[in-house]
Amino acid sequence: WLRERMSLLKTSRPTAVNLFNTMDALGKVVEDAVASGRNDQQIYHAYADAAEQMLEEDVKANKAIGDAGADAILAAMKAAGRDGAARVMTICNTGALATAGWGTALGVLRTLHARGKLERAYCLETRPYNQGARLTAFELVEDGLPGTLICDSMAAALMQRCGLDACIVGADRVVANGDSANKIGTYSLAVLSRHHGVPFYVAAPLTTLDVNLKHGSEIPIEERPDEELCSLKVEGVSHRVAAPGIGVWNPAFDVTPASLISGIVTDCGLIPKRSQDFDVAAFVPEKKRKVNGQ
Repeated sequence: WLRERMSLLKTSRPTAVNLFNTMDALGKVVEDAVASGRNDQQIYHAYADAAEQMLEEDVKANKAIGDAGADAILAAMKAAGRDGAARVMTICNTGALATAGWGTALGVLRTLHARGKLERAYCLETRPYNQGARLTAFELVEDGLPGTLICDSMAAALMQRCGLDACIVGADRVVANGDSANKIGTYSLAVLSRHHGVPFYVAAPLTTLDVNLKHGSEIPIEERPDEELCSLKVEGVSHRVAAPGIGVWNPAFDVTPASLISGIVTDCGLIPKRSQDFDVAAFVPEKKRKVNGQ
């Protein structure tokens, strides 16, 4: 049963490499338990123990990302001659609801806030599934972080009229040259950031780095049902807003070229940038490659 459920989970998110890494690691735990002659109950306990250990490691990694990301943003502000607290934009949800309890990109915002260095977090609603409006806004309010929700098409106007110190986003997969797949709209945000001179950071644990792929063009991109774009769901009831018969293209992710990324923040610190990309393979410690099966 465990094998079947893990195989099913692998089909759910083809873009997210850490899902595959985690399922492979847990699969090995199950196989080792079976090979050692353990009974069903012992196998389930071995699986649960390994999952609990992963939870602890994820929170630890997220907090390390938070520290490294906060340091990077504050250093960039200092280099730009700006003191005080940071104005930071993010997209989708990368917080406690998406991780084990702290977050990656949102974890950086939490760390800035804990240091008294967050002036305001701007979260994009993240159409078409509204993870920013439904989840990130909720986390900002619940944790008492100063936050403002905007729709995706307002990002450029906000940068132009209000100013930003940084954008920080999560990632579902970062390949060997630093190209990064994340929620659709991230690439647009990176282009806008470059135009307005805003540092653009990707926050990702080592489990999200995939050195087996050389370029972002190799990343499989999940495409979602037409209904998500054509309808709005209110209290569980779907209401169509698009004209019946219209064609729909609804990719869940896009790929941001490494050239647009200022820094990739991991639980082992910032990956150094070359002129236009990153040497992710050289950064990943050998022991982590073995853990991730890379």
